[in-house]
Amino acid sequence: MPSEKILEAKKKIVAELVESYKGAQSFVFVDARGLTVEQDTNLRNELRKNGVSYKVVKNTTLNLVFKELGIEGLDEMFKGPTAVAYSTEDLIAPAKVIKKFADDFEKLNIKGGIIEGKVATVAEVEALAAVPSKDVLLSQIVYALLFPFTKLAMLTKAVAEKQESEGGVEAKAEEAAPSEEAAAPAEESAPAAEAEPVAVAAEATETPAE
Repeated sequence: MPSEKILEAKKKIVAELVESYKGAQSFVFVDARGLTVEQDTNLRNELRKNGVSYKVVKNTTLNLVFKELGIEGLDEMFKGPTAVAYSTEDLIAPAKVIKKFADDFEKLNIKGGIIEGKVATVAEVEALAAVPSKDVLLSQIVYALLFPFTKLAMLTKAVAEKQESEGGVEAKAEEAAPSEEAAAPAEESAPAAEAEPVAVAAEATETPAE
């Protein structure tokens, strides 16, 4: 039978984990037996970069912790060594990072998880991993909100450019018009100049008759 000191230490660990897990948006449980030191280090570094906490915890301790949190039905998942990945900031990150490494490392096996307080199967964890990351989702939402304004700005610019282009064509037409009008009087005056010699000739023939 465990001593009182051991029991107190265990209670403390459970209390600390309960406090840490309270604000978690999702958990992923994995069996990481067989990973090399390098693979395990790379996994932990990637999880840390994405704001995900990761730790191997005894199954008996995990059972006590999640019972305290009011979540049951995890007995099948808590068989064999269990590592817990969770995040208090990002619902998707734990599943996305774990799934990526599980695809690369054969020895890393997903057992299941918890998504927004509900027990999740391996398939549900993998489905969550397929959702775009938080940053991508935010950028898509922002784009969706801004798109109507962006489209309006593009249309306004296109209309302005079209009007400016049409104005330039009209200006060129107006500049060309005076030269055509100036040419017209010159053509009309030509016949008058040709008529003058005829009149002079007529006067010359009448003079000898007197």
